[in-house]
Amino acid sequence: MSLRLVPKLTVVSVSPYDQIAVVPSFTVFSNDVADGMELPVPQRSGVMGAGGSDLSPHLVWSGFPEATRSFLVTVFDPMAPTGSGFWHWEVIDIPACVTHLQTGAGDDAGSGIPAGAFQLRNDAGLARYVGAAPPKGHGRHVYYIGVHAIDVESLGLEPTASAAFLGFNLHSHTLARGVIAPCYEAK
Repeated sequence: MSLRLVPKLTVVSVSPYDQIAVVPSFTVFSNDVADGMELPVPQRSGVMGAGGSDLSPHLVWSGFPEATRSFLVTVFDPMAPTGSGFWHWEVIDIPACVTHLQTGAGDDAGSGIPAGAFQLRNDAGLARYVGAAPPKGHGRHVYYIGVHAIDVESLGLEPTASAAFLGFNLHSHTLARGVIAPCYEAK
């Protein structure tokens, strides 16, 4: 008889971004999502079958270091059953004078992304925001929405860069970070 061991899903209690770099924090606010609250339907996935609209959340940030030269926005689910989590959205090279993104900024055209910034391909292979879609019965997933204050105007990455390569570059360029962490469980 063979035994199959099933790992227990655990909720990450600290930001997974701390694995990239432990840095000071600043304030991030959203009209659409809230820390610890359930992710609203519009921010859940439509393309991945969770009944949502894949609508990126409104974000506004303040209190970042004066030395900030650009920002990045990322959305990451470390509990996705992939062995490496799931990157839902990465917007890089946001000019330092921009301190907000409107709801829906991360659509296919990047219509709300400021000039000079661009979206990398997420783990669904799309250069846009893709909402939450955890497997049914997999438990509560936390979606870490990070706004990263960067010490250079551009990380010099190509649009084909992976999220892992982005994280590698964030390690030596992140000055501070603000995080909102809503959650969602598919039942």
